[in-house]
Amino acid sequence: MFVLELTYTASLDRVDAVLEDHVQWLHKEYAAGHFIAAGRKVPRDGGVILAAGVDRATVERIVAEDPFTLAGVCSYRITEFVATTTAPALETYREQLPS
Repeated sequence: MFVLELTYTASLDRVDAVLEDHVQWLHKEYAAGHFIAAGRKVPRDGGVILAAGVDRATVERIVAEDPFTLAGVCSYRITEFVATTTAPALETYREQLPS
């Protein structure tokens, strides 16, 4: 599983100019089964996305296709972790430690 942390590198006016395209991109990735949650950080200086069921190369490709990335209004920090425990509603995303 991955935590994708976005940090805005441009003014909110520039971010908002591509927000609709970013939201459409999010919907596409939800439909593909790659994302399980996303939202703005508080204060609004970026966002966080939880991605599952993909490898790092795929996550990096997905991030590169984000309209925010293409417009140069954010940077990403990608953190991979093994979700060995989850809430019952997220049990399908539970992972095993590698041997």
